[in-house]
Amino acid sequence: MRILVVGAGAVGGYFGGRLLQAGRDVTFLVRARRAAELAKHGLIIRSPVGDFHLPSPPTVLQEDLAQPFDLVVLSCKAFDLEGAITSFAKAVGPETAILPLLNGMRHIDRLAERFGAERVLGGQCAISVTLGADGAVVHLNDWHAMSFGELDGSRSQRIEPIASTLLNGGFDARLADNIRQEMWEKWVFIATAAGITCLMRASVGDYVAAGAADLALGLLNECASLAAAQGFPLREPALERGRTALTAAGSPLKASMLRDIEGGKPVEGEQILGDLLRRAAKPDEFSLLRTATLHVKAYEAGRTRGESAAKP
Repeated sequence: MRILVVGAGAVGGYFGGRLLQAGRDVTFLVRARRAAELAKHGLIIRSPVGDFHLPSPPTVLQEDLAQPFDLVVLSCKAFDLEGAITSFAKAVGPETAILPLLNGMRHIDRLAERFGAERVLGGQCAISVTLGADGAVVHLNDWHAMSFGELDGSRSQRIEPIASTLLNGGFDARLADNIRQEMWEKWVFIATAAGITCLMRASVGDYVAAGAADLALGLLNECASLAAAQGFPLREPALERGRTALTAAGSPLKASMLRDIEGGKPVEGEQILGDLLRRAAKPDEFSLLRTATLHVKAYEAGRTRGESAAKP
């Protein structure tokens, strides 16, 4: 099975690299700068579960895509979706399956609109990973899980060979019969984690020490209620995992959105917080989700203004 991983950044570089390490046929779709970097230094993964270095990993530039792939794995930031769609369009043929690992749910509709619903799988991953200053993929803990499946929950003819390729691929992969439910449960958790850590500008342990654990639980309940109203009530184990993670004393956990804010980078506020808020039938004027959404929007407004002012 020929796999195209769109991008060789943190998430794509990790999962694509592990698949290459396991002997799978993987090519990275990258820009010229990243292609040159990988050609010079190779793909480097630093991880508590084992380092990996592959000199000159297979890469392709957008303009050099010449034929369809069997599977396209999409792991870009949600705000880069349109550019990513343009970049890999020539790799999508009649039998191509697209596996997105983006946060939220809005990308599913956009991919279906562009390529047809029959080509889009559901997927989500749980991993804490970043790209180091030297271009290495830095895995920050021992989580490296991915679940995937048909959006209607079926065991289709195509999903079995995809599962055979991804399972035992060097990370915790699982074929899910209810991938939409899992995607919603992840969305609720990351929206809560992003919302509360960005509002507090603090890790879980620090806002718990400040006495704000009740705010985290309130935001979790609000986001879970929105999911239930959309037909995806969170299962009790997912809720309990969220409660535990978001109220753990001493926890260094920060949402990646907060790390991006601290680094002055663009964030997925619109896709993770704003889109969830829009699904509320009648948002409470004083809801925590609304407050968190506006907080992140204010950051983005200031960042954009700063970039504009810096331009000659």
